[in-house]
Amino acid sequence: MRYRAITSAYYRGAVGALLVYDITRHVTFENVERWLKELRGHTDSNIVIMLVGNKADLRHLRAVSLEDAKSFAEKERAFFHGTSALESLNVDNAFTEVLTQIYHVVSKKALEIGNDPSALPKGQTINIGTKDDVSAVKKGGCCSK
Repeated sequence: MRYRAITSAYYRGAVGALLVYDITRHVTFENVERWLKELRGHTDSNIVIMLVGNKADLRHLRAVSLEDAKSFAEKERAFFHGTSALESLNVDNAFTEVLTQIYHVVSKKALEIGNDPSALPKGQTINIGTKDDVSAVKKGGCCSK
C-alpha cells in the first residue's frame, strides 16, 4: 500500500498543500520529491508547501530522521512539521501554519498590487435588490400566513 496524503487549501489565489509521509516507512519519504514535482507542475508558483512527517508517536520505529526531513524541506523551500494524527500532536499547528503562510502570500500580493484597480481580480456582481425590495417583502409578511 502506498502512503500518500496531499491536503490543500485555497485562499484568494494563493494555494497551500500539506505533503504527508509516514516517518516509519522510508519509501513514503522517497516519494515526496515526485509529489512535489507533480504539485509544482500543476499549481501557482507561490504555493505554500508544508512537509508533514506523521506518526511521531512511533519514535522507536522512526525510519526517516528528523534532520533529513528538515533539511529536505529547507532545500525545497517548504515548511516542516512532525505530527501524530493518533495523538492529535501538532496537526492543528500544521494547518494553522499553512493558512498563516497563505495569508502572508496574499497580503504581499495585495501590497504589490497597491491601489491599481485594473490589477485586482474580476469578480461577478450579484444584485441582491434595493432597499425598497427588502421593505416590500417585510410588509408582505412572507411567513405570517
